[in-house]
Amino acid sequence: QVQLVESGGGLVQAGGSLRLSCAASGRTFSTGTMGWFRQAPGKERDLVAAITRSGGNTYYAGSVRGRFTISRDNAKSTVYLQMNSLKAEDTAVYYCAANPRSVIFTYASLYDYWGQGTQVTVSS
Repeated sequence: QVQLVESGGGLVQAGGSLRLSCAASGRTFSTGTMGWFRQAPGKERDLVAAITRSGGNTYYAGSVRGRFTISRDNAKSTVYLQMNSLKAEDTAVYYCAANPRSVIFTYASLYDYWGQGTQVTVSS
């Protein structure tokens, strides 16, 4: 099993920045690809960004490309999401997810492990 714990969420004004962290424990060799999803009230859980184990491949949703950066530190079993130029529409619960394959999937159902989520609220 893999346990994922997110941190770093909070309230920020539009235009501000936040950095989310997701620490993995347990069978961390199963965290081949790590992703950040977000879910706003009444909406589906969508992939925001993802990164393979080596960091050689990344994915960004069009709405965040150029503003968000995903990175990982395998020695610390931690993945980060740096969020800059935040907008009100970025408000959501952000979830960290992992799957053991070195392939980036965009569907939430293909991720095996999930964190509990962290709230990000951007005030306009």
